[in-house]
Amino acid sequence: MPVEFLGIGATNDGTETTPRSGPAFDPDYTLALARAHEETGWDRVLTAYGSGSADPAQAAAHIAAHTSSLQLLLAHRPNVSYPTFAAKTVATLDAVSGGRLTIHVITGGNDHEQRREGDTLPKDQRYDRTREAIQIYKRAWTETEPFDFHGEHYSFDDFVLDARPVQQPRPRISFGGSSEAAYKVGAEEADIFALWGEPLAGTKQQMDTITAIAKAAGRPAPTFQVAFRPILGRTEDAAWEKAYDTVARIRERTAGGEQLTRRHKLTDPENTGSQRLLSVAERGERHDRALWTVTAQATGGAGNSTALVGTPETVAAALMDYYDLGVRILSARGYDLIEDAREFGREVIPLVRQEVARRDAVAA
Repeated sequence: MPVEFLGIGATNDGTETTPRSGPAFDPDYTLALARAHEETGWDRVLTAYGSGSADPAQAAAHIAAHTSSLQLLLAHRPNVSYPTFAAKTVATLDAVSGGRLTIHVITGGNDHEQRREGDTLPKDQRYDRTREAIQIYKRAWTETEPFDFHGEHYSFDDFVLDARPVQQPRPRISFGGSSEAAYKVGAEEADIFALWGEPLAGTKQQMDTITAIAKAAGRPAPTFQVAFRPILGRTEDAAWEKAYDTVARIRERTAGGEQLTRRHKLTDPENTGSQRLLSVAERGERHDRALWTVTAQATGGAGNSTALVGTPETVAAALMDYYDLGVRILSARGYDLIEDAREFGREVIPLVRQEVARRDAVAA
C-alpha cells in the first residue's frame, strides 16, 4: 500500500525554539523550504491557517508556481469565506498547480481564536457548519448543472462553478479533530482524517471509532494521517541530547509565560486534541518505540507537538508501527524547518518507503 509524507509549507523560519527572523510572509524562505521538501522525497506540504497569519491560499499559489511535483495541502476555515467562494478558490488553485491540491478543512477548537475573525458559533454548531460546507464543496466540484442549497448555515440558489478542478472527480478533502463531533463529521464526509501523534493504543482507538462511524454511514473509512515532530541523531544518545536541548530552548522562550503563537495557549487548551496530548504526557514521557511527550507538555499540547526521538532507523521503525495500524499519511515537521526537512527526507523517508515496498513485494 502506498505511503505519503506531509511536511510544512511555512512562510517564515519561526518555530517553537526560535522566533522568526523576518516578516510573517517571507517569499524567498517559503520557496526555499518548499524546495527542500520537493528535492528530498516528500509528497506534500501544508500551508497552515491562523487568524493573523499570511493567507495560506496565496502561499500555496506561490509554492505551486515555483515547484513542479510537490503537492499542496491548503488549510481553510469555513467561517472565513462562503463555501461557493472557497470552492472556486480551490478549483482555481488546483488548476494553477496542475492538479496538486488537497484542502484541509479546519472547524476550529479555540473559541477566542475563532472570535478574532468574527466567528461566535459554539463548537458543536461549528462542526454542523463544517459538514454543510464540505457538502457544498463536493457538489460545486462535481456537478455541472446549477444547484440550490438550503441548510441551517448556508442557503443559495442556482449556483454552478465554471472553474473546474483539474483532479477528477474532485480534490481530496482532509479533516482533523478528536472530539465526538469531529469523529462523526470527518468519518462521514472527509477523504483524509488527520490525527496528532499519540501512543499506538490511543491512535488505534481513534481509528477504530472513526472507521465504525464511516461504516455505519455506508462509506469506506477515510485515509488516516498522523503527525509527529522527529528529532534525529546519528546515535540514540545524540538524538536524546538533541531532544532535551530542544525542550530547554522551548522552555527558555516560555519562561515568562509568553505564548509561542497567538493560536495556542500554554495551559488549559480548549480543544480535545490538545487535551488528549497533555493527558498522554501526564501518563509518562516515553511511549512505545520512540514517542516522547515532553515537547507536547512544554507547548501546552499545541497542535502537532509530540516527538519521535532516535536514529533514522529507530524513527523509521516507529513510523512503520503506525503504518501497521493502517496509517497511510505520515506528517512530520522539525524545529529547524529547512535543515530538518532535508535530514528527514534523506535519512528517514527512504527507509520507510523501502520497508513498505518490501512488504508489498512479499504480499504480492
